[in-house]
Amino acid sequence: VVIDLENGDLRAIASAPAFDPNLFVRGISVPDWNALNADKYRPLAAKAVQGTYPPGSTFKMVTVMAAMEAGVIAPDETVYCPGYTDVFNIRFHCWKSGGHGNINLHESLKQSCDCYYYEISQRVGIDKMAEMARKLGLGVRHDLPLSAVAEGLAPDKEWKSRVRDEEWRIGDTVNASIGQGYVLTSPLQLAVMTARIATGREVTPRLIRLIDGVTQPSGLGESLGINENTLRRVRASMNDVCNHRRGTAYRSRIIDDAHKMAGKTGTSQVRRITPEERAAGVTRNEDLPWERRDHALFVGFAPYDNPRYAVSVVVEHGGGGSAAAAPIARDILLQAQYGGPPPLEAYPAEVRDRIAEQQSRIEARIPPGAKGRSRV
Repeated sequence: VVIDLENGDLRAIASAPAFDPNLFVRGISVPDWNALNADKYRPLAAKAVQGTYPPGSTFKMVTVMAAMEAGVIAPDETVYCPGYTDVFNIRFHCWKSGGHGNINLHESLKQSCDCYYYEISQRVGIDKMAEMARKLGLGVRHDLPLSAVAEGLAPDKEWKSRVRDEEWRIGDTVNASIGQGYVLTSPLQLAVMTARIATGREVTPRLIRLIDGVTQPSGLGESLGINENTLRRVRASMNDVCNHRRGTAYRSRIIDDAHKMAGKTGTSQVRRITPEERAAGVTRNEDLPWERRDHALFVGFAPYDNPRYAVSVVVEHGGGGSAAAAPIARDILLQAQYGGPPPLEAYPAEVRDRIAEQQSRIEARIPPGAKGRSRV
């Protein structure tokens, strides 16, 4: 999903794999219908707006902004990460088994340390985290003329009591702090969240610009009322995610200074890793059946100094967000900013040959009448 930050316009909503709509024109055959229905990759679903996924580490901005706005964490305060956090008799692991050591807000987002969020979430509590999530557009059904737009879930204590007839547990909060547990978001919502962080405004997605020649209300929105210092620090951390050597998306950076992106990687589990498996060595994604592999996510905006576009990418069961989702987001943001194929000089030198081949394949598939137009 790509959002124009000047007006909330949805510049792209894409879901893959797709299907041939011509099959339905005169009535789809039983074999064709059965093939589409049985496909495990769900081509009939508009996943960008209907699908909901654990947001993984892309949710960390929500947690840290809730904590900063509540005044329970100072930006330069450090939390010690030994590679895990014990909550009562349950051990919650950081993705880096050896730990990050003492780490502050900026480094926690840049390096995506989990233990930092385990700690600060217990201070701020789930209700304030859920409140911030909804302020940023998560757990909210956005009013668009599309079918089955997902509401997602920004859970809180009241929700669990009402829906599950259970008390909220501290472990639920710890899980939610890194976008796991009950939290569910759609790619559309993640793009809205990113747009609001980038602008500090209540950007609302707009699909239709004109009706009978009448311009529809802009989606630019009013101020969110979030402290500018909070937003500035989070944006700076997202910038280093992509542009610092220790950032998780550094390999997918944009070289062109005028078009640099800021963002956040995410990797969300869809299965439980038992203590026995962890002790023996966690099974690699590529060694698991496709449907048990992690989801890969990335959210970002560009240019960093004057944001114009926000993007979210979810690769179902794609593995790591830095490897699978971030390169796609970079290519999309470059295409959006240039209004067409970007120059190879905008990419890191080590990927330019591959990008040149990719651009050549794309160009070969574009109909002649579409060439010269923006293909965002």
